[in-house]
Amino acid sequence: MNIKPSAAIRKNYNEISVLCKTTKEPVFLTKNGEGDLVVMDIATFSRRESMLRLREHLVAAEEDRLAGKKGFSIDEVEELMKKAIKDAADEQRR
Repeated sequence: MNIKPSAAIRKNYNEISVLCKTTKEPVFLTKNGEGDLVVMDIATFSRRESMLRLREHLVAAEEDRLAGKKGFSIDEVEELMKKAIKDAADEQRR
């Protein structure tokens, strides 16, 4: 975990930017010794946001399954995917 005083962002922006990009970890900034902000590079932020969205979808699907909601078989998913690919290819040809 990288922790820096808030003044470091003003004085050493480039250093903190490189640290975020090389470690792929956020940098925690403190103000008066207390946690204040978290800084991270955009690629890491985007990756984390994507993972959170995926987890939300997986949790929702698991909740549906536990509630007895009908799911899809592997064969049904395969057919749905083939249809989606065909539809997308047909749309591009138009």
